[in-house]
Amino acid sequence: MTLSTIGLVHLIAAFVALLTGTLIFFINKGGLLHRRIGYGYVVSMLVLNLSAFMIYRLFGKFGPFHVMALFSTASILGGMVPALFRHRVRNWLQWHYYFMNWSVVGLYAAFWAETFTRTLPMGQFWPIVVGATVTTTTVGAILIRRNAARFLSVVRKKALV
Repeated sequence: MTLSTIGLVHLIAAFVALLTGTLIFFINKGGLLHRRIGYGYVVSMLVLNLSAFMIYRLFGKFGPFHVMALFSTASILGGMVPALFRHRVRNWLQWHYYFMNWSVVGLYAAFWAETFTRTLPMGQFWPIVVGATVTTTTVGAILIRRNAARFLSVVRKKALV
């Protein structure tokens, strides 16, 4: 297996995004550490998505994974713009919470799809990608919904202090 420079950048950005995207769930929200890790996540995701647009080996042209990179970029922007302009955006915290969480869910869906397609027979490519995506999205939706009130209330309380 050969790895191009773009492929290596993509791989490193993916690992950094997985690490920071996971860490963010285990730290207190709204503080300096949250912001630092969060910015690390955002930068790594932007590098990951940008590098994805430079990889055409699988389909030889703009393909479904490029479309997913567009959705991923939109999710990052949908979560960051309200947070950056929180004094001007009504319900900024909800926008930030949902978009950033869905960004992480999408990252994990891509991770599982990529991992399974590399380790299982190629003839099962699409069923594996769809299955990994549906499973990850379902689990993510349950966790996002279950934790929304708790995460949002903690950050709201900090904002009032």
